[in-house]
Amino acid sequence: MSDVTAPAAKPKIERLPPLPPPETVYRRIRKRIHLICFLAFVAAPFTNLMRFDIPRQRFYFAGFELWISEFAIIFFAMMFLMFVIAASAIIHGRIYCSYACPQMIFSEWSQGVERWAKGLAQKRMKTARARSLLANGLFYAVLAVASVFLAFVFTSYFVEPRDLLGRLLHFDLVTVGGITGATVTLITFLDFTLVRQKFCTTICPYGYIQGMLQDQHTLLVSYQDGTGEAKDCIECKKCVRVCEMGIDIRTSPFQIECVHCGDCIDACEDVLRKVGKPGLIHYTWGELPKAATKHEPWYRRWGFRDAKRLVILLIMAFYLTGLGLALSLRRPVLVEINPDRSTLYKLLEDGRVANLIRLKLANRTGAATHVRLWVEGLPGADLALPANPILLQPGETFERTVELRAPYVPDGQDVHPIRILAQADAARKPDAEAMTFITPLKRK
Repeated sequence: MSDVTAPAAKPKIERLPPLPPPETVYRRIRKRIHLICFLAFVAAPFTNLMRFDIPRQRFYFAGFELWISEFAIIFFAMMFLMFVIAASAIIHGRIYCSYACPQMIFSEWSQGVERWAKGLAQKRMKTARARSLLANGLFYAVLAVASVFLAFVFTSYFVEPRDLLGRLLHFDLVTVGGITGATVTLITFLDFTLVRQKFCTTICPYGYIQGMLQDQHTLLVSYQDGTGEAKDCIECKKCVRVCEMGIDIRTSPFQIECVHCGDCIDACEDVLRKVGKPGLIHYTWGELPKAATKHEPWYRRWGFRDAKRLVILLIMAFYLTGLGLALSLRRPVLVEINPDRSTLYKLLEDGRVANLIRLKLANRTGAATHVRLWVEGLPGADLALPANPILLQPGETFERTVELRAPYVPDGQDVHPIRILAQADAARKPDAEAMTFITPLKRK
């Protein structure tokens, strides 16, 4: 009597006329989005779309140059960007991970480079040792160049790009900028060669946070098949082979390693359509059958399936509106005018009276501008400025204590209400500061 268990019978494949190719190939869409995200990543620090210049304490967002003192605007900008990613996790699961995350984009690219190097070596070299040497040499050479480039781009988010380029061309390894660039280059190279997608499952907290944010309506990659004799899966396991994260989506749609890339969807469609059946893996809202959502309204197909998602949309609109208002109300030239009461007044040799004024003008734009100042409420008053209007270069600050001079008026008053106005070229209306001008009651 034998104890050997007979091998399980392979599923019987019912061959039907092939189906046409699927309308949507997710890998193709994803790679196009990867390219767009990569170009945006490279362009952002050079176009000031988003950049934090640490040495100059400037934050650049959507072309605006924000100073560190403008914390409210910076706060709204960062909160809006963070909330967009959180909202994406609640509604669309880990779509950000596979479609827009730089770590995933560069990890898949490095794997593509490795496959290209091995394929080229296989064609050109005859011996296994020669193929290994050529493949490794090409792979590490390409990644070394790419690491330098990407480290330069990444560091440009925090250091002015032209200054950083000068440090790179002079192989600067002494200053903070040069050391930072070299360190980021090394980390990037090690990430490309050793870490890759392991970062997503061991270090990155986003996958763990996603598990807490998702609910029964979150977008998933779900395997849906019958049971027993009704199963359509032919056990080709192509969905397992193409998975960059090394998982079997048939086990569960809630695996933390799954980044919802859709490669398994394409693989299943590619195989089963050849035998006349549709694929068994789909993007679904929760674990609903795909057919149940086919004829739903557009807003439900886009993920807005309950009141919670509408609230999320309203919060995003609130942050975006707040950011837009903060940017629209922002003054391109900062004007601060304050009296200096260390001396109440001075009597000048020409008979006029002078009060000291602390003046600060800061050009927060990317172009040179003129600022004109004048006084209202005090006839004959003027400011002792080196020039009026004052020319301010981009990012320049003019800070000085100046005399506000006016003729003595024997009107029996020693305190006169006045306004000092300052208007820049680009300003729609002048900034006005109300204060008092002090004179003696009697002239000595």
